[in-house]
Amino acid sequence: MYVAEQMAVIKRGAVEILVEKELEDKLAKSFSTGVPLIIKAGFDPTAPDLHLGHTVLIQKLRQFQQLGHDVNFLIGDFTGMIGDPTGKSETRKVLTREDVLRNAETYKEQVFKILDPEKTKVVFNSTWLNELGSSGMIALASKCTMARMLERDDFSKRFASQQPIAIHEFLYPLIQGYDSVAMKSDVELGGTDQKFNLLMGRELQREWGQPPQCVLTMPLLEGLDGVNKMSKSLGNYIGISDPADDIFGKIMSISDELMLRYYELLSDMSLAEIEVLKRDLKEHSLHPMAAKKQLGREIVSRFHGAGAGEIAEENFVKRFKENEIPEDMPQVSFSMIDGVVLLARAMTEAGLTKSNSEGRRAIDGGGVKLNNEKVSDTNLELTAVGEYIVQIGKRRFARIVVL
Repeated sequence: MYVAEQMAVIKRGAVEILVEKELEDKLAKSFSTGVPLIIKAGFDPTAPDLHLGHTVLIQKLRQFQQLGHDVNFLIGDFTGMIGDPTGKSETRKVLTREDVLRNAETYKEQVFKILDPEKTKVVFNSTWLNELGSSGMIALASKCTMARMLERDDFSKRFASQQPIAIHEFLYPLIQGYDSVAMKSDVELGGTDQKFNLLMGRELQREWGQPPQCVLTMPLLEGLDGVNKMSKSLGNYIGISDPADDIFGKIMSISDELMLRYYELLSDMSLAEIEVLKRDLKEHSLHPMAAKKQLGREIVSRFHGAGAGEIAEENFVKRFKENEIPEDMPQVSFSMIDGVVLLARAMTEAGLTKSNSEGRRAIDGGGVKLNNEKVSDTNLELTAVGEYIVQIGKRRFARIVVL
């Protein structure tokens, strides 16, 4: 039962485990010998702040930690200066050593809001990569062919479209794989977009005579729009250092479907508890708004301390009650990437009006408010990212989210 119980926890939210039977054997050996597995996940400190998308992997690390295994949080201070080319259509800007170290310090502060600092080993890959030297790097490069590198989807697309690929970008997956050799990792976690790099670790461990690590891939968390990967560049993110009220408000703005995905990937609720929540939602004994509030309280308290979630909820409810705004209302999301957002169109998309013309007439008649302010411009455009509450008359409301 030991292996089966651990596998049930490990599989939660995971996309793929390579190779599942090998992981079961590693868990069984760990149980029989009393030696915990070495779990690895690497993060390049290319930006100072983390968002909820990053925490999907950190949550999984925490689960391994709770199962009694050794968690190694790898900060890629060496690889961060190269820049991970995964998913990029062009060569990334190289960061300075000072940028990387500054960002790394903020990473450490943030991850310990999830991981137990007493049970977490923070390591920097410059520790062994600086010692590798030029001859060692050449020896490492000899372990992989150009043809193998071009099997990577992003590299092959750039090669086919004659987009430049710098030689140092080919080193990135090799170096990430060598990290696994240096750490003697048993399991490495990563997003689905990291699969090539993670498998490189298995290949290089074999080259160095080590048992190959198992690979566990996690999904890329959708942002507030429910479509695109959570990203600061798209503006659809929830930063873990954001103010408590902002985190709570953003969680309240997500769709009901996305809420359940966030529960699975981000919540500490057990799978059994989530199944009960899903059943209650389906049977209408639990309102989606109440479920979102529960999720909001949990996430806010995780990053702002015990009780912070309840305070953020109170502030949220108070803000709506003071303006006589219902908490539950139609919601529609737009992306600034697709162009400007016309208020009249947004009202139609939200179901408040039957057409853009009707929306303009409502504005012209003085019956429309935006964030409690009367609107007079029939061609008003929403040009800033954020959340807007539009009101027609006294009782018709909708929430417009611009990403």
